[in-house]
Amino acid sequence: SASKDPNVLSIRMSLYRVEKNSAIIQSLLEAANDGKQVTVMVELKARFDEENNLICAKALEKAGAHVIYGIKGFKVHAKATLVTRRKNGTLKQYAHLGTGNYNPSTAKIYTDMSYMTSKDEITNDLTRFFHFLTGFSKKGKLNELYMAPAQIKPKILSLIHNETRQGDKGEIIAKINSLVDEDVIRALYNASQAGVQIDLIVRGICRLKPNIAGVSENIRVISILGKYLEHPRTFYFKNDDAQVYISSADWMPRNLVRRIELLTAIKDDFSREKIIQILKLQCSDNSLSHELQSDGSYIKVKQQDGQRSI
Repeated sequence: SASKDPNVLSIRMSLYRVEKNSAIIQSLLEAANDGKQVTVMVELKARFDEENNLICAKALEKAGAHVIYGIKGFKVHAKATLVTRRKNGTLKQYAHLGTGNYNPSTAKIYTDMSYMTSKDEITNDLTRFFHFLTGFSKKGKLNELYMAPAQIKPKILSLIHNETRQGDKGEIIAKINSLVDEDVIRALYNASQAGVQIDLIVRGICRLKPNIAGVSENIRVISILGKYLEHPRTFYFKNDDAQVYISSADWMPRNLVRRIELLTAIKDDFSREKIIQILKLQCSDNSLSHELQSDGSYIKVKQQDGQRSI
């Protein structure tokens, strides 16, 4: 829509996994050919998609788009779009932040979360983010959003420590693809020992061991295996002001310290409650979930007698 809107002046996007003939690429080409300012960060080191990414980047460059080919020493894994539009004689910006790639094929088989907003505090931060990517700014910290490698890991650890201080009144739910980072795992163990109830929905690798007496008896880990690949990175911290966050980053060293990622607090009530509802519903899943045991094995969660399928 933005590519066809005569009032849109610019479109900025970060692209990690690109599909050659996707509607997004065609729209960006149309926008560039139409004279709109198009800035695209194309990550050339996206595993298995290097060739597609390069072909699309060259096509965009030929159409007049400003293409950034990466940041030295880091992969850009953040999923973000910023549209600037002329409205009632002034400029208005619109942001999209997500947990999944802008790829039409994976979008059909992955579950992800997207957040769209025109809140100035977020769009202003995204402007700074794209200035950082394009080299116009060396500032690696944002005000409302959190950007790895400098901000996300300290924020996650701070959120866990805050719940730890609440003892048995603390609660954490985290939905991620992988849990590997040792500092995060230690923080979760400490939270469990303080009495915090922790539910982790981890699709893939999980180095944390749940249900160990004196260490992690308050931690439950499940993996949901269903029709779609569970891909969101979504977090709930009961005693935090914002409570809910979405991110492009898993809790792994490569994401937290070796990639450019974004973490977004979801502060509006409707969206926050919707995400909490989804997370708690998935924690109650008794049809597709498998629970991790302390020995590293998984056992399929079974319905109790008289219990309906969730």
